[in-house]
Amino acid sequence: MSLLILGLVLFLGLHSVRIFADGWRAQMRVRLGEGAWKGLYSVASIAGFVLICVGYGAARAQPVLLWASPGWTRHLAALLMLPAFVMLVAAYVPGNVIKARLKHPMLLGVKTWALAHLLANGMLADLLLFGGFLLWAVLCHRAARRRDAAAQTVYLPGRPGPTVVAVAVGLAAYAVFALWGHQALIGVAPFMR
Repeated sequence: MSLLILGLVLFLGLHSVRIFADGWRAQMRVRLGEGAWKGLYSVASIAGFVLICVGYGAARAQPVLLWASPGWTRHLAALLMLPAFVMLVAAYVPGNVIKARLKHPMLLGVKTWALAHLLANGMLADLLLFGGFLLWAVLCHRAARRRDAAAQTVYLPGRPGPTVVAVAVGLAAYAVFALWGHQALIGVAPFMR
């Protein structure tokens, strides 16, 4: 469990610098240079992610049950993952309506992913992993909205073409991950339990 916690602290801590220490972040980017800052940030983020993966796998081998989720929550989680994938893709497809309306679809996708998995899983490791990401996404989304308001950010209206691309790629990614990737990477087949 300690590797999971260490990984979460490192990964989510790094990804929270802009929330809690944006001034320090800006100073470090100037002091180190953009390339060095991004390099160090990337290496530390990858280390945190690896610790999360290894730690979560180890914690799943010695499960600590906190609550028993009803069987129907697996189906609800599978359904919630559809918009989560679409929102994640929409964050990276320029000019789509989803990003124009939601403004920060990646963070909303992470919130949806985390909530879906909290509903369907009741182990301590699940609470730490998905609860940690949910809390991070809520705080990060709030900070991003504040930055938008302070900068008076205007999001241009989206167009149908990029929106169709975002939805199609998101649904395709969902299908691949749900039918193959989740089992291959996580060891759990979402539709076979």
